Amino acid sequence: MRKLLLSAVVLLAITISSSAQDLTSPNGNLKLSFKIQNGTPTYQLSYKGKEVVKTSKLGLELKEGASLLNGFDVRKADYNEANETWSPVWGEERTIRNHYKEMLVTLDQKAQKRFIQIRFRLYNDGLGFRYEFPLQDSLNYFVIKEERTQFAMNGDHKAFWLPGDYDTQEYSTVTSNLSEIRVKMKESITPNASQQPFSPTGVQTSLMMKSKDGLYINIHEAALVDYSCMHLNLDDKNMVFESWLTPDAIGDKGYMQTPCKSPWRTVMVSDDAREILASKLILNLNDPCKYEDVSWIKPVKYVGVWWEMITGKSTWAYNNLTSVKLGEIDYAKTQPNGKHAANTAHVKEYIDFAAENGLDAVLVEGWNEGWEDWFGKNKDYVFDFLTPYPDFDVKGLHEYAKSKGVRLIMHHETSGSVRNYERHMDKAYQFMVDNGYNAVKSGYVGNILPLGENHYNQYMVNHYLYAITKAAEYKIMVNAHEAVRPTGLCRTYPNLIGNESARGTEYEAFGGSNPDHTTILPFTRLMGGPMDYTPGIFETKISNVNPENKSYVRSTLSRQLALYVTMYSPLQMAADLVENYKKHMDAFQFIKDVAVDWDESKYLEAEPGDYITAARKAKGTNNWFVGCTSDENGHISNLTLNFLDPGKKYVATIYADAKDAHYETNPQAYTIIKGIVTNKTKLTLKAAPGGGYAISIIEVTDKDALKGLKQF
Repeated sequence: MRKLLLSAVVLLAITISSSAQDLTSPNGNLKLSFKIQNGTPTYQLSYKGKEVVKTSKLGLELKEGASLLNGFDVRKADYNEANETWSPVWGEERTIRNHYKEMLVTLDQKAQKRFIQIRFRLYNDGLGFRYEFPLQDSLNYFVIKEERTQFAMNGDHKAFWLPGDYDTQEYSTVTSNLSEIRVKMKESITPNASQQPFSPTGVQTSLMMKSKDGLYINIHEAALVDYSCMHLNLDDKNMVFESWLTPDAIGDKGYMQTPCKSPWRTVMVSDDAREILASKLILNLNDPCKYEDVSWIKPVKYVGVWWEMITGKSTWAYNNLTSVKLGEIDYAKTQPNGKHAANTAHVKEYIDFAAENGLDAVLVEGWNEGWEDWFGKNKDYVFDFLTPYPDFDVKGLHEYAKSKGVRLIMHHETSGSVRNYERHMDKAYQFMVDNGYNAVKSGYVGNILPLGENHYNQYMVNHYLYAITKAAEYKIMVNAHEAVRPTGLCRTYPNLIGNESARGTEYEAFGGSNPDHTTILPFTRLMGGPMDYTPGIFETKISNVNPENKSYVRSTLSRQLALYVTMYSPLQMAADLVENYKKHMDAFQFIKDVAVDWDESKYLEAEPGDYITAARKAKGTNNWFVGCTSDENGHISNLTLNFLDPGKKYVATIYADAKDAHYETNPQAYTIIKGIVTNKTKLTLKAAPGGGYAISIIEVTDKDALKGLKQF
């Protein structure tokens, strides 16, 4: 009898541990099933009855001892639901709804006398899940050899991907089926200052896909803190992605101490591409703002001494020295090269232009000693972030800018020497405060020092956050270039006002980006946070800036305006030279008018790789701005302005490609027309190949302002 009872108990345990725990999204469209199969945690995800993620394994392989991969039973599953709203410091929306259903599964690994938890959250637009490791005697310190999270795809999807790399995301996006990644990988890896591809089928997140039955699927991560950045490695025979963490100098992928947790792994899914763009899932999975006082954090529209160095017209360096040791050279006694752009007189010209046109700030690069001998040298003590060149009057320019109502943005290029930046950081930030700077653009070009570390491993992830939180102590906003791609941390640390972490406009001067580039980035790179893309290049033929540079910007002028709307960022640069704007002040009016902070955003039409049209309502106003970006095939939009308030009239100014505009042959051909619109207005607008359009829609209460204007 006792033997029979014991058998029944064992059978019951097997039944419980192998049965599925299910979770459904608030609207019922998404369904998650969690199950233990032969001791291994697995999950499956479906959308409106269609399988999105087939049964996929979960777990972590440890460097030493038994791994967290199998031998598990379900101890319990706890359920919860949250439905709240919160207001970001800046963003695409004034308020964001955070509505999800949650399941916390506790898993016992009885043979090792330890347990872990996996927390699942289902939103109407996707799934987030993470590993949690509570404090316990049998699981304290551990080293991750590899995370083995799988994402098994239900087909050979069309994908928009970047080659997996531990050090850069500055590649052109490749569009192909998943089965073609291996074939196209080699040609997709183009030169960069620092790069380390890891697999013939490895790709980066955020990964955007479209299934043959019309589902849009996006895989990324949220709240990347004290952990290595996740890539994806594809088993292209079975169409199964598996997580692939960025290693440190000795190959380890994470040093953990309980209690701790992983970042969230995210899967967004919809049958409407616009819902992917509008998703706030990644922001919602991050913690609320850590700062009590956020009054000093302000969105910024700026110009800068930058593009002329990128194009090769000017230099960051003061002279042509080939070797520099800081403190051992008296620059005042050296011969200037005559091309140094960050000089007092020239910066004043940019300050004047900003003041005259209502722009907030001026970025200056190349202001500090050391630029002659910094690139590619693996040099530790390269900049001190304190000592200006002889022709750059720090205090005088601060006073001049202050008198004009303009702020200056400081540039800190670390050249990858993280130890050097951290040793100077407090003094550098205090120097900024003393001289009126409240924002910094930091850079991490080149190999990371200490050598062997990568841009995206746990060590560097911790450094980037250290720089952000240290800057907050001095009330400084951070725009980090070459850092790890964002994962929504701007919600928690809103002084992280921008990132690069992708192929930005600078590459247009280095040989160009594909015409569809800006129709893909909002579906990939921008999923985790805004990008300092630096739009607004009016002179698209680079040889007209520097005769020795034969590159050209693969965009029409009108599309450059549209990017201020489609490429969301609270940090927007008017990136071209002042003299090029002065030739087209009628078009520059849109850059003057367009907002950088919003109450409401709507994606009117979208197809990754083809086109995006967005409309945004400027914060605290009733004014709207619309932008459309198109690929090399062009696009025709049929818009209804039903997002406008009923019964009200607006003046719309449309900045559109001319009939003969083309990104290659006639990029500066544009038209500007004005007219009256209401919420019933319908517009048919054409974007040229590589083109787009921009519209400002300003509410009018004075009837006299409508005189002479026709209704569209």
